[in-house]
Amino acid sequence: MGEMVRVPGGEFLQGSPPWLLDWLDDNDQPLPRIWFGDETPQFVQTLAPYRIDRHPVTVAEFARFTESTGHVTDAEARGYGLVYTERGWQEIDGVCWRAPGGPGTSSAEMRDHPVVHVSWEDCVAFAAWAGKRLPTEAEWEFAARGGPGFRIWPWGDKWDTGNANTAEFHAGALNTLAAWKAWWRATCAQDGPVPRTSPVGAFSPRGDSEYGCADMAGNVYEWTSTLSHLYDASTECDPTLRAAMGRYRVIRGGSWMNFRYQTRCSERMHGDPTGWSSFAHGFRCARDD
Repeated sequence: MGEMVRVPGGEFLQGSPPWLLDWLDDNDQPLPRIWFGDETPQFVQTLAPYRIDRHPVTVAEFARFTESTGHVTDAEARGYGLVYTERGWQEIDGVCWRAPGGPGTSSAEMRDHPVVHVSWEDCVAFAAWAGKRLPTEAEWEFAARGGPGFRIWPWGDKWDTGNANTAEFHAGALNTLAAWKAWWRATCAQDGPVPRTSPVGAFSPRGDSEYGCADMAGNVYEWTSTLSHLYDASTECDPTLRAAMGRYRVIRGGSWMNFRYQTRCSERMHGDPTGWSSFAHGFRCARDD
C-alpha cells in the first residue's frame, strides 16, 4: 500500500545553518527569530538506507485501514476535532477524518487527498497495519532535501508559489499575519472552515525532492516518530517550544494553511502525541530497506 521511494542514506548536517536564520530575519515573514531557534545548531546525522512513502497517506488508504481493523481515531472517540475558524482554533463537535470541517462536511470526495484529523497514535496504528513505521525526523528531512546538500525547500532555494500547496498558493503573496487572517476570514465566509488540501502529487514533479518525494512542502504537516528535543541544550528558542521538549513528537513539512517560510525542509513543529490532531495534519510512512 502506498508507493515508496528508496533513499540511499548517508551522512548529512541536520537542521538550519546560521545564515538561514539571518535570511528569515531579513524576509517578510511575521515570526521572531527565536521561534526558529530549535532548528539550530546543525549536527551530523548518519542514516542507513530506507524507504519512505512518495506521498502522504490518503483518505482512501486510511479508509481501507479502518474498514480492515475497525480502528476508531482519537478524534472520533472524543467526539470533536480541532479546526481553525474565523475566530481562531476551536474544538468543534463531530469533526474527524470523515467530516474534516464538522457536521455536513465529508471526505468522501477527497479520497486522493491526505487524510487529516489523525493523531500520532492513529498514525502509528496505521503504519503497523501496513507493515511500515513512521519516519524519524532525520529520515524525513534527508528525504525532503534530496540528500546531504542543504535546500530551503525540496526543489531548491528559490520559492515558487506553483510548487506547493500553501496559503500563498490560494491567496497570493502573504507577508503579514493580518493579511493571512483576512484571507482566512474571507475563505471561511465563503466555504466554511474546511481543509484546503490538494490531491497527493498534484504539484509533481516540479515540487518533488530529488528522491521523488511529493508534498514534503505544504499540503499537510506530517508526524514523525521522533520525540521532541533540542539539538543542543543551550539553544535559545521560544519558551513554548522548550516546554514541548521531551513530551511532544516532531512534526514536519508545513501545510496548506502556512506561509512559505513554515514549509521549509528544516522547519520544525511539535505536537502532543496523546490524542491531539487537526485539519492540517497528516502523515507518511517509512520502513527499513
